[in-house]
Amino acid sequence: MKYNAAMIVIALGSNLNSHAGTPRDTLCAALADLEGRNVRILTVSPFYRTQAWPDPRDPDYVNAVAVVGSDLSPAGLMAVLQRTETSYGRKRSEKNAPRTLDLDIVDYDGRVEAGPPILPHPRLSDRAFVLVPLADAAPDWRHPVTGKSARELLAALPEGAGGIERLDT
Repeated sequence: MKYNAAMIVIALGSNLNSHAGTPRDTLCAALADLEGRNVRILTVSPFYRTQAWPDPRDPDYVNAVAVVGSDLSPAGLMAVLQRTETSYGRKRSEKNAPRTLDLDIVDYDGRVEAGPPILPHPRLSDRAFVLVPLADAAPDWRHPVTGKSARELLAALPEGAGGIERLDT
């Protein structure tokens, strides 16, 4: 199988157990499953624990970022990610509800598109739970519109934004 050289960035998150186990187990299993769905995992950030939002009483999230290769189009990749979410018990109910698995395309080779999916992800610059692992997984990455690095975008967030903590490996 041939994969393009595009830098595709996917954000991963989970705060509910799935058939694979804990949220961390779910992220690991989902990454392995993507390998069989025309997606090659190139780099995965460390895992982070992030306080749930908007309701901090919900279980904490486990978040990570993966840099992947694929010959799928952005829409084709989004379809694969959504099927993978469903296979791990993702239920789409209310916005920001707890979930077994959340997979989002953050950037697809610097494309700027109205979507679907919207590229780059429209809330990327506001999310420490994406920016912190993104800075680890792809330190040379630059936002396709602003040209800022993940670290620069992170520095622009309000103090204390995100409540994110690196998990031991």
